[in-house]
Amino acid sequence: MAREKVFVGIDVSKERLDVATWPTREGLEVRNDRDGWRALIRQLRRLPVEAIALEASGGYERGPLRALLDAGLPARLVNPLRVRQFAKACGTLAKNDRLDAVAIARFVAAVPQRQYQRSRTTEALAELVTARHQLTDELARAKNQAQHSGQPVIARLAKRRIERLKADLLLLEKAITTAVAADAELARKNALMRSVPGVGPVFAHSLLALMPELGTLTNRQAASLLGVAPFDFDSGAFKGQRRISGGRRDLRDVAYMAAMVATSFNPIFKAFSERLKAAGKRPKVAIVAVMRKLITTLNAMLRDNLPWRYA
Repeated sequence: MAREKVFVGIDVSKERLDVATWPTREGLEVRNDRDGWRALIRQLRRLPVEAIALEASGGYERGPLRALLDAGLPARLVNPLRVRQFAKACGTLAKNDRLDAVAIARFVAAVPQRQYQRSRTTEALAELVTARHQLTDELARAKNQAQHSGQPVIARLAKRRIERLKADLLLLEKAITTAVAADAELARKNALMRSVPGVGPVFAHSLLALMPELGTLTNRQAASLLGVAPFDFDSGAFKGQRRISGGRRDLRDVAYMAAMVATSFNPIFKAFSERLKAAGKRPKVAIVAVMRKLITTLNAMLRDNLPWRYA
């Protein structure tokens, strides 16, 4: 008699992994290090595992995810917001690591996820791009502190930190550029995207690292992953405004800046934005529409292997 399929949820923190199975609700806790990953893999190989899901957790998930994939296990990466919404819909209002692991396992059992696309080159690039994003945020905080501090010593320390962060960002930019140029496929995709006026290196490199699926998606999927697809908000006779939701936030922030540049320097996107505003669309609605048009255009270019051309 065949054993019932098992779905595994892993709640990731810096020090440990809380593991739960569904529908059996069995639990396990291991350290988030190489010894812990090996112990987890030994346990999971004894089970008829259908899928293993981990939440994106600020980079702490990368080690166990790589270990599971190297072991040939069916690992998936899931969106924490979707899992939390799913748990609430199932009546789980309390929140702790054990319950979170059960919720993740239950979520992946109910909502099938795409298989994680493994690429060591992309993983390395994603690590560099994420570090750049973190340094950029830190730089913005340091600049605010330097401008608004009433204490001279704090302002001096902030200015010193600004110079160091700028130097670190330059090193990261060079490392990212080198990584992209060293891989033929990444270099090809980068050249195609950079052919679009308004798409700079930061946006192109972010897409290569954080949305490697681009070029294999439908336009709706691409817009949804970025978080700029409009969703209905209707009930009966009530017709609400369409809203965007979800998506990859770090990538959406970069896409916003790229869309702003495109509306200034790309005649196609500039005309598109002006038509929307002339039709009464609010500026924020117009810029989201430009972001959506930009990501679907890039998706089509990568799919068809065609550079930008004015039409």
